[in-house]
Amino acid sequence: MTTLNGAARFDLYVRRGFFDARTREGILAEMRSARGAPATVYGVGSSGSIDERVRKVVRHEPSLETVEFVRRRLSECKHEVEEHFRVRLSEVEAPQFLRYRVGDFFVAHQDGNTGLLRSDQEDRRVSVAIFLSRQSNDPDEGDYCGGSLVFHEWRPGREGGEFRLDGEAGTLVAFRSEITHEVTPVTNGERHSIACWYR
Repeated sequence: MTTLNGAARFDLYVRRGFFDARTREGILAEMRSARGAPATVYGVGSSGSIDERVRKVVRHEPSLETVEFVRRRLSECKHEVEEHFRVRLSEVEAPQFLRYRVGDFFVAHQDGNTGLLRSDQEDRRVSVAIFLSRQSNDPDEGDYCGGSLVFHEWRPGREGGEFRLDGEAGTLVAFRSEITHEVTPVTNGERHSIACWYR
C-alpha cells in the first residue's frame, strides 16, 4: 500500500474513496460500451499524435454527461488541491478515460509546467489520476497486475530514486505536472483509470 514517506517525498495529494463502488461500476460499464481509440502523446494543439513506443493505451469516449460529472467532481475538490500544492488553479481539462490492456504502458514523462514543453500541455500545473480498478499481486476478477504508477526523482540536488504507488480502486492521486512519472506495463487483467489536469 502507499507509504506516507513516499507520498510526502513526491508531495502527492492522495484522496481515497474519491469515487465509491457504485460510481466506479457505472463509469466502467460505460467505458466498456463506449468507442475507444489509441491515446495520443504530446502535440501542438489538442490533436497530438499516436506513438505506441511511448504511450500504448486505449482512450474511451463516454457520454458528455459522464465527462461533465467527473469534471464537476474535480472542480469541487480544486480548493483542497490548491491548498495542498499552494498554487492557484484556473480550470480543469476534459478528463481522459483510459484502458490499459496486457502490455500497455506509458513511458516516463512530465505533463507540463517544466518550461521545456512547446505545446498546449505546458500550462498544466497539477496532474490527476483516478483509479477505477484495483492493482493486485494475485489478481481477482476485475483486478490487474503490473501497471504501476511510478514517480521518479532525477533533478540535481535531490535525493533521487523512485516511488511506486499501488492502484487502489476509487483513489485519486494528484501531483505537480513537472514530476517525472510513468505507467509500467500491465502484466495481467485490465487497468482502468481517468487522467486529468488542472491548469
